[in-house]
Amino acid sequence: MSTRKEPAARPRVGLFVTCLVDLFRPSVGFAAARLLEDAGCEVVVPEQTCCGQPAYNSGDRADTRAIAVQVIDAFAGCDYVVVPSGSCAGTIRRHYPRLFSPEHEPERHAAAEALAGRTRELVEFLAGERPATLAGVRFDGMVTYHDSCTGLRELGIKDQPRRLLRRIEGLTLSESEGCEECCGFGGTFCVKYPEVSTRMVSDKCRKLDASGADTVLAGDLGCLLNIAGRLSREGYRVRARHVAEVLAGMTDAPPIGEAGGD
Repeated sequence: MSTRKEPAARPRVGLFVTCLVDLFRPSVGFAAARLLEDAGCEVVVPEQTCCGQPAYNSGDRADTRAIAVQVIDAFAGCDYVVVPSGSCAGTIRRHYPRLFSPEHEPERHAAAEALAGRTRELVEFLAGERPATLAGVRFDGMVTYHDSCTGLRELGIKDQPRRLLRRIEGLTLSESEGCEECCGFGGTFCVKYPEVSTRMVSDKCRKLDASGADTVLAGDLGCLLNIAGRLSREGYRVRARHVAEVLAGMTDAPPIGEAGGD
């Protein structure tokens, strides 16, 4: 009797692109798709809307519920939902089940729980369930990694991106002081408290520059847009990119915040 194991079936992965990627940096979505396909996944991109985080954080539960229902239904046929954003992944995984009462809406609550259990942030997925190949990928330069608040504190994403980046030829990783500190974006926070947000991102940029890195990477585009804007305004030479672009070897697009890069 043969003991040879059959290759594992390709998981059907729904890519949740996110609003910011769709509107400001589509290259991140294409990079995420390439990484997932290279890892042996069947990638699908269902019709989708916002994850609902801005409404949720503003206390608008009615609109958040309506958005969540759309997302739950759109990704119902996927083995996994993978998101190139810790904040959006955290919303689906940690907060969707809270929107529906298990006593009064048991079916919706169960569907939200099921979707939450299948949802992963991109680098988390590539460092865990479906390891990235990263074959032939090279990035020449010194990078530093910014840990987004939601990815770090809600999803426990810390070592995963660093492990992947250390496998990239030509790349040197330099940790910056305060890499776990908020950049001041915080979704609607930067709109409600602009002066506080500006002080926070200015402090972040000073520490990024002091790291000696020429590029800052992160897994959340909101953080990167905020950081890149302040880096440019204050005259720093540090560039900003989403980690997916570097891992996929898709760095033809200009850095975020530069001409044609946002």
